[in-house]
Amino acid sequence: MKILDHRQIQQKIKRLAYQIHENNYAEKEITLAGINNNGMVFARMIRDELQNISSSALILTQLKINPAKPLSEDITIERPINELKKGVVIIVDDVANTGRTIFYAFKPLMEILPKKIEIAVLVDRKHKSFPVKVDYVGLSLYTTLQEDISVEIRDSIDWAVFLN
Repeated sequence: MKILDHRQIQQKIKRLAYQIHENNYAEKEITLAGINNNGMVFARMIRDELQNISSSALILTQLKINPAKPLSEDITIERPINELKKGVVIIVDDVANTGRTIFYAFKPLMEILPKKIEIAVLVDRKHKSFPVKVDYVGLSLYTTLQEDISVEIRDSIDWAVFLN
């Protein structure tokens, strides 16, 4: 079942960009750290919208993590970690399920002391197993653990979010 269509996703991105700007308007630099592929695509969309309203320098970087086995390999961030010191970092992903992936995405950031870390997601499922609070949410859903959310925003002209 389609729960968000292209136009609705565009509206969510615009609203998220305004919320991020409102909470960080005085910052000189904001780093958007997209988790894996869909998170990076979503971070790029937010950055593109933020560029229209913010004078902050907007930096994109990718966080690479194995969502199924987060401790099986190193969790890496493309941007040199020292460049994130004392700055604002927003971790971006398409869906927050149990919170595990986002929880482990903090691991490389724990080596430094950023000024602030926030989380932005397109869809937030409300059955967290890990202590993760999402700051910027496109859509909150109460689902069963058997249901699956799929986000189609990569290589697609017709973006969509489905509940299966």
